[in-house]
Amino acid sequence: MLIRHDALTEWTKSSYSAVNGDCVEVRAGDRRTVAVRDSKNPHSGILDFSAGTWSAFILDLSRTTPPGH
Repeated sequence: MLIRHDALTEWTKSSYSAVNGDCVEVRAGDRRTVAVRDSKNPHSGILDFSAGTWSAFILDLSRTTPPGH
């Protein structure tokens, strides 16, 4: 899976956000990293993942998440 860094220039909330908006947000750090933070407490810290690790995580989720969820 390819990470489109041009699509992640701003914080983007997960499409699986709860009704109240509590979820994670992602943003491209640089060409090699993806930053992740908690949407309900955005100043509590950021986790940085390599683009390859993030892509593998998303690919694994797509294989294990039941359709419609």
